[in-house]
Amino acid sequence: HVQLVESGGGSVQAGGSLRLSCTASGLPRYYCLGWFRQVPGKEREGVATLDSRGDAAYANSVKGRFTVSQDGAKNILYLQMNSLKPEDTAMYYCGVEENGWCYSWHLTDSSKYSDWGQGTQVTVSS
Repeated sequence: HVQLVESGGGSVQAGGSLRLSCTASGLPRYYCLGWFRQVPGKEREGVATLDSRGDAAYANSVKGRFTVSQDGAKNILYLQMNSLKPEDTAMYYCGVEENGWCYSWHLTDSSKYSDWGQGTQVTVSS
């Protein structure tokens, strides 16, 4: 199994920025990594995906504000979040599906992922 550890969450004012990190150990050659977020009482919502080809996809709600990337060694997945809004407040999780690439359903269906990190809290105040 892949182990994932998120970090970088915190509290910011609306319009601010944060960069989340997801450190991965044991990634296979082919994989799909995804950032999801969840608020209490709601389902986990897809934010962005990035696979081993380097293909990225974003939810409409974050397009143009968030950027997903990896470091050169491909051990860390980043989520750069700019122009943050109060509605971005949530627990953010990274997940992985091993031995495959990302497809459109990876942005909407959290059940496609086999492993998850513990999450990091992002709070945006108005």
